[in-house]
Amino acid sequence: MSQSTPPAQDGHTDRAGHDHDHSHDDHGHGHDHAHGDPEHSHGTGLRGLLNSVFHLHGHGDQQQQLAADPALATEEGIRVIWLALAALGLTTVLQIVIVWLSGSVALLADTVHNFGDALNSIPLLIAFYLARRAATRRYTYGFGKAEDVAGIFIVVSIVFSAGYIFWESFQKLLNPAPLTNLPWVAAAAIVGFVGNEAVALMQIRTGRKIGSDAMVADGLHARTDGLTSLAVLAAVAGSAFGFPIVDPIVGLLIGVTILFITRDAIVTMWYRLMDAVDPQLVERVERLAGAVEGVQSVHDVRVRWLGHQLQAELHIVVDEDLPTRESHAIAEAVRHALHHELAHLAIVSVHVDPCGHGGDDHHAAIAHHSQHAQGQRRTSTQTAATS
Repeated sequence: MSQSTPPAQDGHTDRAGHDHDHSHDDHGHGHDHAHGDPEHSHGTGLRGLLNSVFHLHGHGDQQQQLAADPALATEEGIRVIWLALAALGLTTVLQIVIVWLSGSVALLADTVHNFGDALNSIPLLIAFYLARRAATRRYTYGFGKAEDVAGIFIVVSIVFSAGYIFWESFQKLLNPAPLTNLPWVAAAAIVGFVGNEAVALMQIRTGRKIGSDAMVADGLHARTDGLTSLAVLAAVAGSAFGFPIVDPIVGLLIGVTILFITRDAIVTMWYRLMDAVDPQLVERVERLAGAVEGVQSVHDVRVRWLGHQLQAELHIVVDEDLPTRESHAIAEAVRHALHHELAHLAIVSVHVDPCGHGGDDHHAAIAHHSQHAQGQRRTSTQTAATS
């Protein structure tokens, strides 16, 4: 038997044909944890306004709420993406004005990348809006994977911006020209750093709270952009001392930096698309499930990300002489333990295997269908032998 909580299904039918209402909340998992007053004070005056908009003060209670409530996490992600769009948009507009005045390739490279970052937020925003939609008969796991698809667009845009920056820098390297309006270029570099770092702080913090690797990657990308904005100051210094060649060199260095970002982003998105997780997370699921009273062993544990939510599937072995009601209660205890201890966990499927101490092979009927089923059979047999 298996116990599960798919997003589009509130019940299941057991092997005996009995219908069970299997809503997560109906089994007592919709806990109302008191994490403090939701109408907490953000302070007064300008500081209070900034805190209320950007949540500049951190609190673990809010992080627990975001991890436990997928809907709340999605809404928080949407809010932060809109703020990031606004901040990067304003930063880009200011830098475009300075690029037009100065003709700086280093600053142009930084501006193009900032504009690319703003565009990166659009597919991510669409993905988060899709994540709010309920699962359907076709998309039975919901639309969380759209977040990983958005990650592909982010990687492509980063590659494009790197190529454009290299092209412009090489052109300037062949025909170096001194910068003009140096104070304005320096000011624009500082503006770029401040704008990108503000976005980085918001996205990295929120991405880690809600379990969104795509948002964390975008935030790290923004942070690196902020540092490369400061590198434009080196180009300003070079021109001030009569070395205009420094300008395209800085542009090339920014391009190289973006290549490293691209590599990291590709690896991260590959992991998500291939349903890879930290092995320690799998071990933790095994340990938590195995510690539940009545569970003899745990096997075939699978964990994957659906956007910024986790799904877990596992098999537990229980005494085969237990009545269905007690086996069901053990499975529910396992789900209860996992939901309480694993942040971002939204879906848990628990399959109950009888221990087999009576000598019967309960998987014999399906063993010939796949090697995987045969692996399950061997695992159950070994468990029975040690019981």
